[in-house]
Amino acid sequence: MDATLLLGLYRQMALCRRFEEAAAKAYSQGKVSGFLHLYVGQEAVAVGAISAAEPTDYVVATYREHAHYLARTGDARGAMAELFGKASGCSGGRGGSMHLFDAAHRMLGGWAIVGGHVPIAAGVAFASKYRDEKDVTLCFFGDGTANMGAFHEGLALAGLWKLPVVFICENNQYAMGTPLYRTLSVEDVAVRARGYPMESEIVNGDDVLEVREAVRHAVNRARRENLPIFIEAKTYRFRGHSVADPATYRSKEELRKWMERDPIRMLADRIQTLGIATEEQLGALDDEVKAQVQDAVEFAERTPAPEPDTVGEHVYA
Repeated sequence: MDATLLLGLYRQMALCRRFEEAAAKAYSQGKVSGFLHLYVGQEAVAVGAISAAEPTDYVVATYREHAHYLARTGDARGAMAELFGKASGCSGGRGGSMHLFDAAHRMLGGWAIVGGHVPIAAGVAFASKYRDEKDVTLCFFGDGTANMGAFHEGLALAGLWKLPVVFICENNQYAMGTPLYRTLSVEDVAVRARGYPMESEIVNGDDVLEVREAVRHAVNRARRENLPIFIEAKTYRFRGHSVADPATYRSKEELRKWMERDPIRMLADRIQTLGIATEEQLGALDDEVKAQVQDAVEFAERTPAPEPDTVGEHVYA
């Protein structure tokens, strides 16, 4: 197994985890305003999926998108500065936590409206097909999105027009504080994709290699055959829906069970079992990531906020 690949995936997942921890700390210190939805526990999905895409492919994500942005760009400074509302942020300090964009890397957000980005992703895929550019769109969303009208509209368009888009449902078991069994009439979200129709697959969202392989196969098919594919990654968020959510609706036993499947720990164990790196070497890699995140925090703290006279910029209507 490719040592460079495994260590690269580990570093990206560690970056996502340490970034979220630093963001939570900054929020508690009053340095980050608005909503903050953390991705702790789900790192294998964003990192595994995006690592399987080409640089020219598009990424469209939800409001819980810090890891997707980092996996796509590696730009911890731009992401943290955006959370701090600074002009040096990736969205110029105007978007905040839920709206991280980088057009150069084809990272198209960061969308706050639940399910609202699914038809947009279909539209991006339509543009790629219309221009014969052979690019694929990755569209990430949570299980709660599967009950939104825009979700069904987006899948219906993709199925009807045979669009090159891979829909990736990050099933973290809860729509805000509501468990899946109270919101869905089926056990697996992937079942809903069959009616549009499109092929679907269910993967272990805590296994970065399983996610990567499934998405790699889906992206290749979508690119080659111009068709949509649906992947459901079963995973779990270790924190509440947002930092304001104490998550008292779930038991300690449930949380402990899922934390035993920590995706970063799982990959670390595999790396050590294969003899690729020792625990000490992985610890040194984690220290590098911590330093990168601390640099991002210091960068965000020292750079200025947008000037008041720029308020009209980027306003088109």
